[in-house]
Amino acid sequence: MICAIHQPQTFPWLGYIAKIIQADVFIILDNVQFKKNEWQNRNRIKTVAGMQWLTVPVIHKFGQSINEVQINSQSNWQHKHIQAIKTNYGKSQYYHVFMPDIEQLYDRDWQSLAEFNLAGIKWVLEKLAIKTPLVVASEIDGLKKNADIGPDDRLILITKMMQADTYLSGAGGHNYLKTDLFLKNKLKLIFQNFEHPEYQQLHGNFISHLSVLDLLFNEGPNARSLIEGGIR
Repeated sequence: MICAIHQPQTFPWLGYIAKIIQADVFIILDNVQFKKNEWQNRNRIKTVAGMQWLTVPVIHKFGQSINEVQINSQSNWQHKHIQAIKTNYGKSQYYHVFMPDIEQLYDRDWQSLAEFNLAGIKWVLEKLAIKTPLVVASEIDGLKKNADIGPDDRLILITKMMQADTYLSGAGGHNYLKTDLFLKNKLKLIFQNFEHPEYQQLHGNFISHLSVLDLLFNEGPNARSLIEGGIR
């Protein structure tokens, strides 16, 4: 049984979705420190002028966990996101299939960044018919007793609590994971190998590593098979 673990991202890139597909259970790691200017409150879409960030404005203090970070409701961020999506994907083949849902998702009084991200991820999985169970880390009772545990030990503990025998790491895990700890805990450690697929896009030459929204609007029902085709 394979367990994968990752922080909740804002409409994540294709490799994130591939990781969920590969896993038997996927943990939304919302109880670790929020990192500004990464992927936890923003992602990129494609425009005529190139890439554009969709950023969720937040109010946070240094050291806060992701699930403690609040959205800055003083900013008209939902309107900005919707307008950017309409402007840049209004002529995409599957715009009318997905846009009503996107508007409905944004049309809520979001206060928590983690909750918004989780809602977006669940929506994507539903549209791609991905059935991998999601578990929110902050809701796992056993972790509350180990709040100060180190990062590698946290991953190992969660994997064991999910009764999995294999931990699926992102490719970058080669650079920071203590592989011997997994072996000592009788867990198999595997690393994701994802080759980003190329697909039809609007606005000129292909750009990779965008939000999954770009793939959905452009490829619709082909989106899942394109993601799966990148799994090596």
